[in-house]
Amino acid sequence: MRIGIVTGEYPPMLGGVGAYTQVLARSLVEQGQDVRVFSTTGAHSPDPNIPLMNGVTRWNLNSLFAVRRWASEQALDVVNLQFQTAAYAMSPFIHFLPDVVRNVPVITTFHDLRYPYLFPKAGPMRDWIVRHLVRACDGIIVTNTEDYARIQPFTQAQIIPIGSNILVPLSPDYNAAEWRAKAGAQPDDFLIAHFGFLKQGKGLETLLDGVASLHQAGVPVRLIMIGGRISTNEPSDADYAVEVDARIETLGISPLVHWTGYKNDGAVGVFLAASDVLVLPFSDGASYRSGSLMAALLYGGAVVTTIPRTETPAFIDGENMLLFPPNDSAALTHSLQRLYDSPELRQRLRQRARQLARQFDWSQIAKDHVAFFQRIKATV
Repeated sequence: MRIGIVTGEYPPMLGGVGAYTQVLARSLVEQGQDVRVFSTTGAHSPDPNIPLMNGVTRWNLNSLFAVRRWASEQALDVVNLQFQTAAYAMSPFIHFLPDVVRNVPVITTFHDLRYPYLFPKAGPMRDWIVRHLVRACDGIIVTNTEDYARIQPFTQAQIIPIGSNILVPLSPDYNAAEWRAKAGAQPDDFLIAHFGFLKQGKGLETLLDGVASLHQAGVPVRLIMIGGRISTNEPSDADYAVEVDARIETLGISPLVHWTGYKNDGAVGVFLAASDVLVLPFSDGASYRSGSLMAALLYGGAVVTTIPRTETPAFIDGENMLLFPPNDSAALTHSLQRLYDSPELRQRLRQRARQLARQFDWSQIAKDHVAFFQRIKATV
């Protein structure tokens, strides 16, 4: 198939959707598919076998007609829109892409359908415009069970979970102690990691409170914040980053916190693997939508995260991760103390995390995409 992917962000732009799209495109090519990408002027492709059209400066009506011309000129079989509002600078126009591109089936991958995070100030218009996109598409891909429930009863839909965007294997001479030292951790310190941008809804207040509580209890705790602080398309998160910094100061834990800043995939992987535990305290509960969680599993992290909002059988408390109620710092502290006291539990969670990560293999993800694209194309 000749597949066109439309995305508001693409490397070297910083953001989860862009990183996901690049890995998906590469995985589809490995499956023998012909893939082309349409994005903005900030995107640059290092892949000679994935042609990139990067002429968009603003996502407006003209950009939609540019996608239509591109789809026709490239003789695409399907267009796959990677949808997350922030990736398109909060532009309403992207919601009408299927109305403009009528000569090719448009299949939209919704990365996040939690409406409050899409248009915080849009009110009723927010629901209408997102539902318009849902109805206008020829097919829908969602990444998690919560979003699948939200788009019912639209029948041409499928859940295809994401995989880890971080895929660089550890080198044969990998030395965890070396990377722990770079994070400011002594051999006997309890090194807690968080991976991801600073955003509302990630529960960072809960994490910081938990670290402070452990420190007050005499645990030799250290916290490493892995990755860049703010994504390319969400500069408004800078205000939240200031709040996080202020909370760290107020809690008196600044000496315990190490910020890596933006790191390449290989460095992210070694820091994840070197940590004792990985905490992802999502305020809305853990789900398949989190690339950070998928990376933590892939690198065999002892994961502590929040109870999912909807039934997620793959996430088993005490077996492949520890789960606690969202926004409950006391419960998080208890889980962390439990892991500090039990290296055996940490090791079991690490082993089971690696096993769970196999369910989110990119080869299977690409195969599932191709099968769904073919099904939609055959029915349109």
